[in-house]
Amino acid sequence: MHITMKKCTLEDARKLQKVGYDTFKETFEEQNSPENLKAYLEESFNLKQVVKELSNHLSHFFIVSFNDEVAGYLKVNTGDAQSETMDEESLEIERIYIINKFQKQGLGTYLFNKAMNMAMEMDKQRIWLGVWEHNENAIAFYKKLGFIQTGEHTFFMGDEEQKDLIMSKRLQ
Repeated sequence: MHITMKKCTLEDARKLQKVGYDTFKETFEEQNSPENLKAYLEESFNLKQVVKELSNHLSHFFIVSFNDEVAGYLKVNTGDAQSETMDEESLEIERIYIINKFQKQGLGTYLFNKAMNMAMEMDKQRIWLGVWEHNENAIAFYKKLGFIQTGEHTFFMGDEEQKDLIMSKRLQ
């Protein structure tokens, strides 16, 4: 088992676009209408949007590979890049995406640990994330890591309004 991680640059935009699109689709296509899923994927994972997100200096992307095959990625945000208004003491984990065939290999924990290390290096007091209320595997994963639900926000999948749970963890 060989795990590597690489900080993404603009040259990684197409690779990031593909892994984001594929992972989101395989994770959520069974619970959402094809029309809403298609609308979300086209809006969130078009190349222009991925380049825009990669260009934001307050967002950080890392691609993780398993045995030299791209397996997923991490996206963290600070400051105004956070998807909710939070204080400067907070770091958001916006995405920990792992392709299904690579799940249960410790990659989610590996990426989470990277986010935790970044938060500590930046002297953040809190790490937080939003997770779809029906994504039971992810909710269980985050609870196991010490996150608690501290709120919720609305998320749109195409034209369908859905609810994300806001989960937070205080740092020592």
